Amino acid sequence: MPEKVDLYDGAYGKYDLYCEIRLETYGEDLGQTSWVTTEESYEIPRLLEITRDSVALELGCGSGQYALRVAEQVGCRITGVDVNPNGIRNANELARRNKLDSLVRFEQDDVSKRLAFGDGTFDAAFANDVMCHIPGRTGVFEEVFRVLKPGGRFLFSDALVIGGVVSQEEIAARSSIGYYLFSPPGENERLLTAAAFRVLTANDTSAKSAEIARRWFEARQNRKDELIMVEGANNFEGLQRFLSCVHTLTSEHRLLRYLYLAQKTS
Repeated sequence: MPEKVDLYDGAYGKYDLYCEIRLETYGEDLGQTSWVTTEESYEIPRLLEITRDSVALELGCGSGQYALRVAEQVGCRITGVDVNPNGIRNANELARRNKLDSLVRFEQDDVSKRLAFGDGTFDAAFANDVMCHIPGRTGVFEEVFRVLKPGGRFLFSDALVIGGVVSQEEIAARSSIGYYLFSPPGENERLLTAAAFRVLTANDTSAKSAEIARRWFEARQNRKDELIMVEGANNFEGLQRFLSCVHTLTSEHRLLRYLYLAQKTS
């Protein structure tokens, strides 16, 4: 079975080192460690109906660059939370460096527990490819519902919707970078509805995420010697195996990625 390998500590702790890889993978550098295309990232504020007067919450903000871009472009206020201390440290440094700390703040928090915000605090909430890492999805949805204002929108993606037969070796490789939850088709919609959300859309974005995995793999492979010096040979090969597995399973539609948009109607 594949050993556990590090993705997030390295990506956030050595943020600048991986800039060229992010540019080659996504076309722009927003500190990404996800399957979100550039086109999708530009659509998120529109889908959430975020305006200059909005207050938004990002679950799993990572290095914070995406929240900072939205705040800079729209003028809204955003709070980002993440369990990874390297990500939060980097995010707050970027906020200060870009003089956006009056609009955006980042806090280290475990979002599998009760959120440290009052009822009806936010106009919108979003999570880019992090929901599959968080235990207790029912509780997470209930907490997001609680902290949203009536009419508030919630957008998240899940790249681990089961679409076909997956072997235990493939599951192990796909899970090698951390904790994961796999879900059957329709389960996210069911859990959102149970939490009193109204599901607006559920779109299959698997083909695009498979392409991201391919580009990411190739961008890293092109810098193999340099990355082995930084990551070590075992971790480098482990991450390449992970990315190859993502590409294979997603391109063959054995694991699906869906983008969900829901609304608090009461």
